[in-house]
Amino acid sequence: MSQQNLAKSTVWLIVSELIFNLSGYFIHSFVGRILGPADYGRYGLVVTLTTMVIILIGNGIPTAMSKYMSEVFEINPSLIPVIKRQAIIMQGILIAGVTVIFYFCAPLIANVLGDPSLTALFKLSAWIIPSFALASFYFSYYTGLHQFNLQSVMKTVRSVFKVVIIVGMAWKWGVPGSVLGYAFSTFAVYFIAVTIDKLKFSKDLKKQIALQQQAATKPIDVSFDYKKLLNYAWQVIIFFLAYELLISIDLYLVKGILHDDYLTGIYNAALTVGRIPYYIFYALTIMLLPVISKTTAEKDHTQTNAVISQSLRLMTILLIPSVILMSQFSRPIIKLFYSAKYLDAAYPMSILAYGVGFLTIFYVMSFVLNGAGKTKIPMWISIFGVVVNSILNYVFIKKYGLAGSAIATTITSFVTMLAILYYIQRDFGVMIHFKSLVKMFFAGAAMYLACHFFSQGTLVFLLWSIILFTGYLIILYVLNEITQDDIIYLKQIVSKKAKKVEIQEELSGNEPGA
Repeated sequence: MSQQNLAKSTVWLIVSELIFNLSGYFIHSFVGRILGPADYGRYGLVVTLTTMVIILIGNGIPTAMSKYMSEVFEINPSLIPVIKRQAIIMQGILIAGVTVIFYFCAPLIANVLGDPSLTALFKLSAWIIPSFALASFYFSYYTGLHQFNLQSVMKTVRSVFKVVIIVGMAWKWGVPGSVLGYAFSTFAVYFIAVTIDKLKFSKDLKKQIALQQQAATKPIDVSFDYKKLLNYAWQVIIFFLAYELLISIDLYLVKGILHDDYLTGIYNAALTVGRIPYYIFYALTIMLLPVISKTTAEKDHTQTNAVISQSLRLMTILLIPSVILMSQFSRPIIKLFYSAKYLDAAYPMSILAYGVGFLTIFYVMSFVLNGAGKTKIPMWISIFGVVVNSILNYVFIKKYGLAGSAIATTITSFVTMLAILYYIQRDFGVMIHFKSLVKMFFAGAAMYLACHFFSQGTLVFLLWSIILFTGYLIILYVLNEITQDDIIYLKQIVSKKAKKVEIQEELSGNEPGA
């Protein structure tokens, strides 16, 4: 895939990811208003824990499948159905087993959290696991085939289903309805994905395989050792499990230590809104895993390093102002999403915003290492992060309450980010130039100071955010961190008539900020 097509696909994925996450925040906003802080806290606990289980089984084998499909879909399409079939068998066994175990462990989970009344909700949430895992399977399948535009469409359709079904069921049946709404909305997406596969991609793949067999001068090797999927998957599964614990353990500890549904709901609101930058940049991980898998398999070090460098620089430039604005305008943001009843969430969210920024860099760069087959590195860093975050949260919550939990998570996030960047530099030689970082931090500091002169009105802060964000970019342009080449490149991304810019041409120009 050329750098130009990569950038175009990234734009569409980011747009669909924005729509998807806007729908998610729309849901949280309305569900939070419908249920109130206490029930919203219960809803957040159940959905968060179930999501962690989904991540455990939904991303392990499918991610491994996506990686190996990315390596062969152009050179040996005959292996695609073989890999898919093996992944379906293993994933089916895993989904069935985990769903049954989760259902029967519902009373135990509720008792550990100190609230036996959550048992019925956890049993209901078990239905989310198979529907979500099935939808994730096909999402990874299309990632392996580099069908990023189709993923964008599916993500947008899913957004519509989520809003209509979850909000509607929450309004009608309260917490139980909102939990079941997740299961129904994701199953609908799975049904659409399967239908598209049967009507189009399976047929196209059969034609590709037939052409390959006709052109072959010797028998085509269609053997694939299923152990490859398992060896890769178990490390990715542990990584995802540890990462989900890393970003969610603070919510569980708030509930477990403070034993207060209201405070749990308040912290869930802070956590949910604070993660906006993370969800926006999640689209980069969808692109990086298959692309890095392909370039490393081809031993194309030049393209691998160029993709990593471009992603890291773009992410840092955009994360700095996003995090500052989220922190400084935390009160109107919380009020906009959840109403004035949740204003107590503003202070912990203003702290968490920085932690989420650090975690975003860690998460995206983890997919670089996962794509290169270096899965143990992000796995061990995540496990280390869970331990550190648990200890710090336990100490800080007792001393500082919700703010202490936010501080603990932010410290842990910073440490894990530094660790992943060390390995990115060690293994790929990629790091943002110090001179570029100084320019970004200078522009960010100027924006931070300017924030104090603007109103914190419920809606007017949106206008101020646009003005401040534009000012940040102008400062970087004046400092020559954002150059005319960047602007031209951006125009090429969105232009349908743009000429393809291959990676070697991209590297031959001046590197911004160097």
